[in-house]
Amino acid sequence: MAERGESGSKVGAEIGLKTGLLDRAGAGLPFALASDQETAWIEVIRKMDEVYADLLRYETELEDKNTALEEAQAFISSVIEAVSDVLIVCDRDGRVLQINPAAMQLLGCRSEDVAQRSLADLLDPADRRQAAALVGAQASSDVVNLEVRFVTAHGPSDLYAVNAATRHDPTGVRVGTVLTARPIGELRRAYEALHAAHSKLQRAQRQLIEQEKMASLGRLVAGVAHELNNPISFIYGNIHTLERYRKRLSNYLQALHGDADAEEIAALRRELRIDALLDDYGSLIEGTLEGATRVSDVVKNLRRLSFSKPGEMQSIDVERVLRTAALWATRAKPGHVALSFDLEPELAVMGHEGQFHQIIVNLIDNAIDAVRGQVAPSITISARRQGDDITITIADNGHGLSEAAIDLLFEPFFTTKPVGEGTGLGLWISYGIAREHGGSLSAANRPEGGAAFVLTLPAG
Repeated sequence: MAERGESGSKVGAEIGLKTGLLDRAGAGLPFALASDQETAWIEVIRKMDEVYADLLRYETELEDKNTALEEAQAFISSVIEAVSDVLIVCDRDGRVLQINPAAMQLLGCRSEDVAQRSLADLLDPADRRQAAALVGAQASSDVVNLEVRFVTAHGPSDLYAVNAATRHDPTGVRVGTVLTARPIGELRRAYEALHAAHSKLQRAQRQLIEQEKMASLGRLVAGVAHELNNPISFIYGNIHTLERYRKRLSNYLQALHGDADAEEIAALRRELRIDALLDDYGSLIEGTLEGATRVSDVVKNLRRLSFSKPGEMQSIDVERVLRTAALWATRAKPGHVALSFDLEPELAVMGHEGQFHQIIVNLIDNAIDAVRGQVAPSITISARRQGDDITITIADNGHGLSEAAIDLLFEPFFTTKPVGEGTGLGLWISYGIAREHGGSLSAANRPEGGAAFVLTLPAG
């Protein structure tokens, strides 16, 4: 502002000088002419003052704009220097205009050392043919992604992933390309770490699922063992009886074909109770065959559950699976639960029978736990056709579910059972199986008390 003050003094001195000259010049002139000249000079001086004031204002505005420009440039420079990725700016012909400190460190040179050099000169000879592709994008939406190596003071660099985007001026005219590069080794390490963590999580998930499957298998085996125990015990007892009958018949036939007379044979017949034996023989054989048939049916059910291919979809008899699963589930649990069925006839669903059976066993098993301690525990299993779907409902008269539990029932590891009695995976696995079969699984409280689980599957 000192300069401005000095300039103002200089102008004032000039005005005073010109005014004095005007006074002296007008001394010898007529009054009217001297007055006109004085007015003209005053007007000139006023205009000069206005021009000078405008110059001062323009100078101030220019200084303010220069300051703002310097601050913006400093901000952009600080951002570019802080970028950890390699940054290279090229003109439209692929000549380097500027590089950031990360690029300087990689290339081992300063930005001015590579200015106006071709981008290809910075790349490894084996990758220079890709330089044209990196700077060839025309539209702002075109982003080129390539993998190249750079030339460094120590030879070719590691492989870098390079993204090239078009740069435009304010009018939209293409003026060059901006390239960013990051070493792929870093990305690969991050990806490998992520992949390892994901694999570990998958292994843990598989182990937990296998544990739940083993728990389900344990319940299944307990039910099957109980179901097989009755017919096998029945067959075993009948075989022992048949063995005694065989010995008695053998003794009687030996006497019959020997030297015994008719009275001895008749007495032996009464003693060995041959007539009662023959009358009982048919029922023994019939009972043994019935027991063998029951064992065969259990084994067939196990084979259907175990040997179907995972991706094999087949029509499944709903009533047969519901009754079998309910029987095996109740056999594996202590205590008595009243089971009732309300099933439409000839219902079938499409799916994998073993997985369908697993869902039903899980739901009935949970229902049995839910009615534990009730005065008259009961479970109702119903099945209905609704359009192209079959809806299966398993309802109990337990205490029902809390609102918080309903929202979390099908989440992995969530369980309302005491520690050690549940893994929290049964309903989650059942929910996943239902979804894989194109169906759904939901839960709600019943108005009359207790809870109801609804399984919907495509009709077969």
